[in-house]
Amino acid sequence: MNHKLTLKREEFNGSCGCLDPNFNPLSDESNCGSVRPFPWERHLFSQRRLVLKYVILAGTLINSGEFREITNSSNTEGISLMRTKTIVTIVLCALSLATACVSGTQTNTGKKKKGPNETVRIGFSMDTLKEERWQRDKELVEQRCKEVGAECEVQVANGDDSLQTKQCDNLLTKGVDVLIVAPHNGQIAASIVEAAHRQGVPVISYDRLIRNSDVDLYVSHQVVKIGEMQAQYALDNRPKGNYILIGGSPTDNNALLLRDGQMNVLKPAIARGDIKIISDQFAKEWKAEEALRITEDALTKTNNDIQAIVASNDGTAGGAISALPPQLVGKVLVTGQDAALDAVQRIVDGKQTMTIYKPIRPLAFSAVDSALKLARGEPVEAKDKINNGKIDVPSILQEPIVVDKNKVMQTVIKDGYHKMEDVYKNVPRDQWPKQ
Repeated sequence: MNHKLTLKREEFNGSCGCLDPNFNPLSDESNCGSVRPFPWERHLFSQRRLVLKYVILAGTLINSGEFREITNSSNTEGISLMRTKTIVTIVLCALSLATACVSGTQTNTGKKKKGPNETVRIGFSMDTLKEERWQRDKELVEQRCKEVGAECEVQVANGDDSLQTKQCDNLLTKGVDVLIVAPHNGQIAASIVEAAHRQGVPVISYDRLIRNSDVDLYVSHQVVKIGEMQAQYALDNRPKGNYILIGGSPTDNNALLLRDGQMNVLKPAIARGDIKIISDQFAKEWKAEEALRITEDALTKTNNDIQAIVASNDGTAGGAISALPPQLVGKVLVTGQDAALDAVQRIVDGKQTMTIYKPIRPLAFSAVDSALKLARGEPVEAKDKINNGKIDVPSILQEPIVVDKNKVMQTVIKDGYHKMEDVYKNVPRDQWPKQ
């Protein structure tokens, strides 16, 4: 005998937080009609499917007349006690799971938003402090937190993905209201976003994009444009010849974006035959020694016939310069990024050709200011969007600046990023520019 269970889908969906009458709880699609769920809602969908299966099974058995047999039969001893227990168990499971579904929705709607006079607790998870620029990021984030009355705890993973994940879990356990994450690996860090969202904590991706996640905000510089600026500077000053391309860590999404920008500019020149790419490699963990090895191999391959090295940051630029024989230092064009002190010193010494100056203050301050708004449920003005493989992430992107020997004074020194006496310490004082 076929037993039909009548169930209003909108009633079931509504009890578990989905108001779309077209939503299919038995489907593997993690959606709710045309309404995109919040990240913390997604883990409830499997519960909904299980609940509905129990409800259907229980209803079918009830409609079959089993309970009537139990209560009306004069020969109750002929009724299977096991079957009776099974029916009751199924009904109780359905009710229990339904309750869990409803209560789960209520308890995962997010942390209570902070009031305007309440202290916001910010967790800042950093990949490394190895480079000078990351030390500046840490100092400026802490400075801004102090200025706006926020609490800040910084954790540094030293290039260890597992450690970074554990540190973020620890920050969440301590009850931070917002996470700012500068990820070591943008793919692996997606799990950090998921963990934070399960507790209703928003996540800001700092400088490096967290991939394939529902990260709430991305604050960085215009990374693709930086790559374009590096390549354009090289092409403008060395329009023909052999090039070495040295990327950053392949686990860092920024390294890939930089290469995209560089190739946007270089491809036409390659196609014309104006330049030839002798080596196109990425330096593991942005290590200078990796850049040195890549450069040495290319020099050997061409018998020192290299005109330009497009190094993606100042660390790799320094490694590449170390590989150059003395007669090529200052003649081979070398790009960089970050305006690190040793790089700017090399620029005024004539060893490195250029770098990209990325003012850190507006980056760090925008991250902290945005964290406060997210914690308080206030809108964040983000004019840009960057796709991370899953969503278009609202983004605040700062403008980069080219710095060469002629622009040191009006950029990094004028802004107070470096002191003049530090930048020119290897240059005879009578050759210092006039202020």
